[in-house]
Amino acid sequence: MTAEALRGPRDPFVDQAAGAAVKAADRAHVFHSWSAQGLLDPLAVAGAEGSYFWDYEGNRYLDFTSGLVFTNIGYQHAVVVAAIQEQAGKLASFAPAFAIEARSEAARLIASHTPGDLDKIFFTNGGAEAVENAVRLARVHTGRTKVLSAYRSYHGATSTAINLTGDPRRWASDTGSAGVVRFWAPFLYRSPFYATTETEECARALQHLEDTIAFEGPGTIAAIVLETIPGTAGIMTPPPGYLPGVREICDRHGIVFVLDEVMAGFGRTGKWFAADHDEVVPDLMTFAKGVNSGYVPLGGVAINAEIAATFETRPYPGGLTYSGHPLACAAAVATIRVMEEEKVVERAARLGETVLGPGLRELAERHPSVGEVRGVGAFWALELVRNGETREPLVPYNATGEAAAPMAAFGAAAKKRGLWPFVNMNRTHVVPPCTVSDAEALEGLAALDEALTVADDYTV
Repeated sequence: MTAEALRGPRDPFVDQAAGAAVKAADRAHVFHSWSAQGLLDPLAVAGAEGSYFWDYEGNRYLDFTSGLVFTNIGYQHAVVVAAIQEQAGKLASFAPAFAIEARSEAARLIASHTPGDLDKIFFTNGGAEAVENAVRLARVHTGRTKVLSAYRSYHGATSTAINLTGDPRRWASDTGSAGVVRFWAPFLYRSPFYATTETEECARALQHLEDTIAFEGPGTIAAIVLETIPGTAGIMTPPPGYLPGVREICDRHGIVFVLDEVMAGFGRTGKWFAADHDEVVPDLMTFAKGVNSGYVPLGGVAINAEIAATFETRPYPGGLTYSGHPLACAAAVATIRVMEEEKVVERAARLGETVLGPGLRELAERHPSVGEVRGVGAFWALELVRNGETREPLVPYNATGEAAAPMAAFGAAAKKRGLWPFVNMNRTHVVPPCTVSDAEALEGLAALDEALTVADDYTV
């Protein structure tokens, strides 16, 4: 299936001149993140709707990335677009120290879905700032400095968040923020604990965390920060009992338990929050992305009653000019109401159970390049390997240039077939909008099936 075959009635007219002008201005003036600027060739996007976007050449792509895993309700949802327009006409901006309707209602709606007593909402502009402020809340609340985080994690690119991050994007900025200590979280397929079952992996991972805490000094640790289900690092769903075990360890040592739900939250996993799968309630929970489907930048920290009480008469030492921006909050209100009314969370759960999960496992049976399928809801990853027996990754860890060629070839093959894939290291993630239809999901799986034949060529 080619991009040409995926054109449909929603596609705009072709305007190559406009596309060339957009590309030229981008290359002349836009400095892109995580990139060698002179090696970039960004696609000029003309529009998007639902699960698709298209370029100025008329090529239409099924988006299996949801942007950066944030368009949980798809592109250009009419209700959310109208809410932003209405808010802009009523009150486009206002300082964060005031009570305004959009901000208050967004906080109320978010708190209505967060687990436990996470009822106070501190708004940020995105996920990295949410993590920054969660760490600050924990440090001030406990009077301690150290923060533990996992390898195979990503928490953002601001100063503290990047140092908490476990993946290689940290290396260039790794100034070793005071007190950041990393540990191994469970990942049975590539177990650092030589485990052979989920039960063993869980027990050994918890013991490893206990040992790390003991050697670091429990009384020095302010927080443990974990992605409930790691996103960019590989969508490794924790084994049963792990998150409750971390919760118990934190309770025993007076450590603040922070769950990062920036990517996994707001329906992505088939629950409002991934923590709901294990019925775990953290002390602080960070969010962004899906809270308003990325329509206007917004993030935040959900705070429990005990930590909120610390700042009843003591000022919180932090703030943001655009905290709870009216346009972003109006988008959040509309998005959450859409999710409730259209049962988007339930839809994501069913999608994972009946379409994506079975479909991806069926692909794994046919393609030797697929070492493991893992995920839940609309949140899946395929681990691509050169050898299924040895589990050697299709490309080396953090590969670049020629070493990354097999994954580049796979990605190009997917795009040629009208599918825009999420590719990271030796994995492709399947993270379409939670509103993707069954037919669209099957269309994407068919394109993925064809692209995987290219990855198969690199297996031994």
